[in-house]
Amino acid sequence: MRLDSKDKRTLSVGRLKSSFRFAGNGLKWACLEPNLRIHIAAGAFVSAAGFIFSLTRIEWCIIILVMAGMMALEIVNTAIEKTVDLVTEEYKPLAGMAKDLAAGAVLLYACAAVVIGLFIFIPKL
Repeated sequence: MRLDSKDKRTLSVGRLKSSFRFAGNGLKWACLEPNLRIHIAAGAFVSAAGFIFSLTRIEWCIIILVMAGMMALEIVNTAIEKTVDLVTEEYKPLAGMAKDLAAGAVLLYACAAVVIGLFIFIPKL
């Protein structure tokens, strides 16, 4: 397979800036989604509790990883939903299954996040 000069994957400042701009646009779009706003609000609440209960560095690291993971997974779920909606406007069982699976992954992670939060905060009460 022959690669043209424009197809070569070379690192350039312009390409890097574009990548960050696209990622920033993605975050802006994500912040318009109601479910992500719920996760942001929950993260703000947990962060406030973290300051009140003087979490240790390792506890903060765990909380930050869990919150970032939750938000990232919600963004991936939204991307899957938007892609499925783009591909088909009519109801198709496999499209519905794809959306349900992505939402199920978010629910599973959210439940794990709550359990982790309880492990960290209950001893401090």
